[in-house]
Amino acid sequence: MATADVTVMGAGVFGLSVAFACASRGAAVRVIDPHGVAAGSSGGLVGALAPHVPENWNEKKAFQFESLIMAESFWRRVEALSSADVGYARSGRLQPLVDARAVALARARAVTATQLWQGKAIWEVIPAGNAPWVPPSPSGFVVHDTLSALIHPRRATRALADAVVALGGEVLTDGQPQGQVVWATGWPGMVEVGGIGVKGQAALLRFDAAGQPQLFADALHIIPHGDGTVAIGSTSEREFDDPTNTDAALDDVLARAVAAFPVLKGAQVIERWAGVRPRSKSRAPVLGAHPTRPGAYIANGGFKIGFGMAPKVGEVMADLVLDGRDTIPAGFCA
Repeated sequence: MATADVTVMGAGVFGLSVAFACASRGAAVRVIDPHGVAAGSSGGLVGALAPHVPENWNEKKAFQFESLIMAESFWRRVEALSSADVGYARSGRLQPLVDARAVALARARAVTATQLWQGKAIWEVIPAGNAPWVPPSPSGFVVHDTLSALIHPRRATRALADAVVALGGEVLTDGQPQGQVVWATGWPGMVEVGGIGVKGQAALLRFDAAGQPQLFADALHIIPHGDGTVAIGSTSEREFDDPTNTDAALDDVLARAVAAFPVLKGAQVIERWAGVRPRSKSRAPVLGAHPTRPGAYIANGGFKIGFGMAPKVGEVMADLVLDGRDTIPAGFCA
């Protein structure tokens, strides 16, 4: 590529989604990351594309909802261009309910979901039953939603990089930025603008539950990937010495997962992973004009919902960078 119209600094899911959206509109795109594709938190294991609860609606929840609805067509196009399986499945989610009060609250949310989710997904309270994959529930009921989806983060990020290349872009570990520059450099970039990095630890188990819904309880995500593995995560550590080391905190996560979901007892742990996720002060993504780099842009702060937000993030950043059209929610600005 002789000259780039847009350079994206960072080859995680946010940066590559911006590059993908710009390349899809005909821009010459260059992505530069000295650490390579999916080297940070986008190279993780879990991949829960889960919505916020359908109540107290705000611009962040609306943005995430639109992105989750976009996700299937987005990732299917990535698969077509890259010839890779990203592990996407809108398989829904089950959450146990601890008591009658939790059941009543969940049923109230089912009513608001009818309006807020526009008939495109449902949130319902159903009997837990006794199927092996259904989580034990003290109340006898679980929440079932059809908006939640799952993806294999590492494979999806690498496929997204291949899709950018298939559209004529470059993905490099070294080079000079040209044209409009978008900074998507993960937690170090988030610290630069006043955010923080939060370490997460996760594990991958050999257990075949392909096609089953994801599970959520005790702040744990249990993700049944389609390749015969189950991912479990994660911790949230604001203080850490080694950003990539796993330790007793992950052992605790595994113990809690088996306690909450006994079906996983005895499953072999085949990978332990740790990485640091970028979190802004508001917990919302930081998009738009870069606050400390005049003339540049920023797309960062995916934190725990980066993969769910990525399709929509790419589109609004392409609107701004290529067309000068600002469609970014006010609460996402730096």
